[in-house]
Amino acid sequence: MITISGLEKGFGARDLFRDTGLRIGARDRLALVGPNGSGKTTLFEMMMGLQVPDGGRIDVARGVTLGYLAQETDALRGRSIIEEVLSAATAMAEAGHRLEVLTDELAGADGAERDRLLAEYARLQERFEALDGYAVEARAREICAGLGFRDQDLERRTETLSGGWLMRVALAKLLLAAPDALLLDEPTNHLDLQSVRWLEGFLRSFEGAVLLISHDRDFMNGFATRVVEIENQALVPYTGNYASFVDQREMRARQAEAAAANQQRRREQLELFINRFRYKRSLASRVQSKVKMLEKMDRIDVPELRRKAMKATFPPAPRAGRVVIELEDVDFSYDGVPVYRDLNLAIERGQRVALVGPNGAGKSTLLKLLAGALEPNGGERRLGHNVTLGYFAQHQIEALDPSLRVIEELERAVPPGVLVRARDVLGRFLFSGDDVNKGVSVLSGGERSRLAMAKLLVQAPNLLCLDEPTNHLDIWSRDALEDALEEYDGALVLITHDRHLIRQIADVIVEVVSGHVRVIPGSYEDYLAKIEAEEAAGQPPRATAQAAATPAKDRRRAAAAERAKTKTHRDAVRRVETEIERVSSEVRAMEERMGAPDFYSSEEDVGAFVRDYEGKRARISELEREWDRLTDEAPVTG
Repeated sequence: MITISGLEKGFGARDLFRDTGLRIGARDRLALVGPNGSGKTTLFEMMMGLQVPDGGRIDVARGVTLGYLAQETDALRGRSIIEEVLSAATAMAEAGHRLEVLTDELAGADGAERDRLLAEYARLQERFEALDGYAVEARAREICAGLGFRDQDLERRTETLSGGWLMRVALAKLLLAAPDALLLDEPTNHLDLQSVRWLEGFLRSFEGAVLLISHDRDFMNGFATRVVEIENQALVPYTGNYASFVDQREMRARQAEAAAANQQRRREQLELFINRFRYKRSLASRVQSKVKMLEKMDRIDVPELRRKAMKATFPPAPRAGRVVIELEDVDFSYDGVPVYRDLNLAIERGQRVALVGPNGAGKSTLLKLLAGALEPNGGERRLGHNVTLGYFAQHQIEALDPSLRVIEELERAVPPGVLVRARDVLGRFLFSGDDVNKGVSVLSGGERSRLAMAKLLVQAPNLLCLDEPTNHLDIWSRDALEDALEEYDGALVLITHDRHLIRQIADVIVEVVSGHVRVIPGSYEDYLAKIEAEEAAGQPPRATAQAAATPAKDRRRAAAAERAKTKTHRDAVRRVETEIERVSSEVRAMEERMGAPDFYSSEEDVGAFVRDYEGKRARISELEREWDRLTDEAPVTG
């Protein structure tokens, strides 16, 4: 269906493709992988005719239509959502409109004119039915629902939508148009987990070819039957999904290593013979033969098993209390519209929490409330004892100072008293050599994301709140981030549409549905099994069902009863914390006095002063042991 041959493409002195080719069949499920900047999007744009190859050909079979998910949504203005999506079904719309016109003409026609119109009507109706025109609106609504649109929202004007929702409109149009081949560049970037699962199923059953650029390993594993890697300016195909590609690539690399080692031994033997007998006339012909053999020997390239990626590590997190953060009876509204009412949630030390739920349910709002980026309208947010919070979101990326160099931006983030070599940290985030002196203003999206994460690393937090941390990162950099988060020993609250990351990291799932939360201990697989069991039983999500069945007054009464059980304990913890702060303040004042030049020559009883000082230090140790005992025994609400 699509044939690429002898493809050449470069920008300046850099080659993206060099004399490479690929054949794509009518039912291929192909995932295109490679590091950021390797040419994936450029290849799609050349296939669509948006860029011109420097050499070679891209041939599309006659009559084949290609559909490309463009990243530009400015043109999606002036219609309702459903009208904009239906506009993609051009042939069906034209046939349907012509049928309406013929119906009006038939009302006033007779004789030969009526016979002619009836024949035309029959022909058009046959075409309309072949295009499935009568079902097109139902199919459009089904696609919109799968991508997260509520039926009552489909009459909204597109100009009222955010960029992420406009991308969903663009994707819905493309899926409804059903071209012979879909070219999808990061289609899951603006989708929630439910929509990603729906899209995966849709693409598996799609009758045409699908070409996908994605950094979502689970998504590629779910439907891809071929993986094509851009490596050394070439398109290298592998059979199977992404997991199979990783295994095959590793085997290929091992085979290439063995072949390269054998070749190197052979080269050394030839060079040894040539050097030893170069000047012996009796062996001149044999030496020349060996020289020719050496010249014809093409070196075997060994693919890298693991690309250069972030070697991100987090310093040990300082020990915090058992409950690192708690929301109690929290209310929050946007512009008078309630998002949360009587919200209660606690995160424990060491927990790895993934927030899941549809877009618009309140996940980002909840994370911002936890991170302190938003203040509750009612209720209370409490940080636990000795908690240092780190927050990563798009805002942190946008807040980078474009007037600074990379190393200056990082050095500015290092807290006072923390000894860290900025160049070493940046090196772990792929900023090596002169890269550390690059201006922040010229960084790519992936580089900005890595720099923002490096700034977070030097803060040494023991509670991390991460909002889509893998955006702009390629697969290999995601692997490195995943490794770092697995080693991180603090508490973690995460929003991501990367299911692989959730599977590897999360041990608690917090489901957010219509402003209500429920805590589900266990892995992401445990959560999916629970959801599937509930769906099979015809149950609505428990968070929603409980909210509907329990009046707000009763919920507040139940929450108050639960709080009464823990109030005595919480008060005891606070009393100990207050005492620790009071005695610690006295110790600091005594240390300042002991450091004064005239202390030992004063008329004070130095011995009594020092004994009092040591007694207070012992008291602090005693209080800290009591605090540890209380916090470890603390009941947790959620």
